[in-house]
Amino acid sequence: MILVSNDDGYMAKGINVLVRVLMEFGDVVVVAPHTGRSGKGCAITSEVPVKVWKVSEEQGLQVYACTGTPCDCVKIAFDSVLSRRPSLVVGGINHGDNSAVNAHYSGTMGVVLEGCMKEVPSIAFSLCSHDADADFSATLPVIRRVVAAVLQRGLPTGSCLNVNFPDVPSYAGVRVCRQAYGQWMNEWKGHEHPNGGTWYWLTGSFQCSESGSLDADKVALENNYVAITPTKIDLTDYSLLNDMQGWGL
Repeated sequence: MILVSNDDGYMAKGINVLVRVLMEFGDVVVVAPHTGRSGKGCAITSEVPVKVWKVSEEQGLQVYACTGTPCDCVKIAFDSVLSRRPSLVVGGINHGDNSAVNAHYSGTMGVVLEGCMKEVPSIAFSLCSHDADADFSATLPVIRRVVAAVLQRGLPTGSCLNVNFPDVPSYAGVRVCRQAYGQWMNEWKGHEHPNGGTWYWLTGSFQCSESGSLDADKVALENNYVAITPTKIDLTDYSLLNDMQGWGL
């Protein structure tokens, strides 16, 4: 069984394309937000109830909608929806780039990080296009290869995969990458409200701090490579940890 979720909502094109590919590997259960929940990261809902309901069912596929965050969807799937432990947790296919620091904000990555914390091999897939009717056809052969490899080999406990596709009709290749350095600039645009005060809209542009190194996911994508970034839930900086042993604190 494969558990699937996303942050664009269960009706998004990306997740429905993904589901059809994953059904080639076994039964699929979708538990996904009932509407868009982009940028939620690993957020969870704690102050209001969360509702889950079955949307549809066919041979080999069950689809549930959830009023919570992507992370909520995975938690509630394990707790109350799934009949058995899944072999794989998959997030996506996201409409938008989740490379570099975007991985920290991504609800799609929230899906797989939660799956990873539950010690199930987990993979996130994202296409660098926000078009609601994006063309995902080029992603499908790579998705099949990655899923087959993970099902065969597994992943280390505490590790998951963040897979990003450039929005091009064919790829220069596939690269296993590290997370690129960069940051968002000019992130808010303010407008004066007619009744006083300023209202702010999130906007901005991403500036990558590196160039030329195809070992960095963002740079690989800019050169039309599929970027696969192994990602860990352990945020410990072990180099600094060792250095701090000599701080005398």
